[in-house]
Order: sequence, then C-alpha cells, then structure tokens
Amino acid sequence: MENDLKQRTKAFAVRIIRLFGALPKTVEAQVLGKQILRCGTSVGAQYREAQHAKSDADFISKIEGSLQELEETSYWLELLDEMNFFDREKLTPLQTETKELIAIFVTIAKKVKSRR
Repeated sequence: MENDLKQRTKAFAVRIIRLFGALPKTVEAQVLGKQILRCGTSVGAQYREAQHAKSDADFISKIEGSLQELEETSYWLELLDEMNFFDREKLTPLQTETKELIAIFVTIAKKVKSRR
C-alpha cells in the first residue's frame, strides 16, 4: 500500500498542477490557484517524509500534516467551483479524490494512534 499511496499522492499533485495551468489568468483565479497549488502538491511530499519518521509520534505528525493540506485543498476546490472557473464535471473527480485521500489518511492516523 505504501507504494500505491506514494503513486496516488504524486498523481494527485500532477492533477493539481494541471488544474492550476488551466485556470484563467485573472487575478482572482491565480490567487486561488497558487493556494491550491501549494497545498495540493504538499500532500505527497509530507507523506514521503512520513516514511522516514523517527517515531510513531513523528509519523502521526506528518500524516496529520498531509491531512491538513488535503482539507485546505478541499476548501480551495470548493471556492474554485463556486467561482465557476470550470464546469462542475471537471472539478468533481478531483474533489472525489481529495475526499478519498482524506479518508485514507484518517484511517492511517487512527491505526497508528491505536497501537501506541
């Protein structure tokens, strides 16, 4: 699962980067885009850092960092949707993936916390 999640979070980052590239060049779209670009690409980076955690507490901290970035990504996706920069059908798969990743990271954090 570790490699699957590494690939999945990297693919998520690529999708976020492509979304940013497809945004209109208006000030509003670019401000929102830079926010989602930062947090959406941080998810996988934090997950990779977690793979080299020094302890369970360090691991949980990094996993929860990924979770925070996913929650923030979800927020920016909602704003992009409400601003109508894209057709809703374009954003829905990315919103679904964000929710699925949140569920996975919550499960990982709970599992590690329960064994402490």
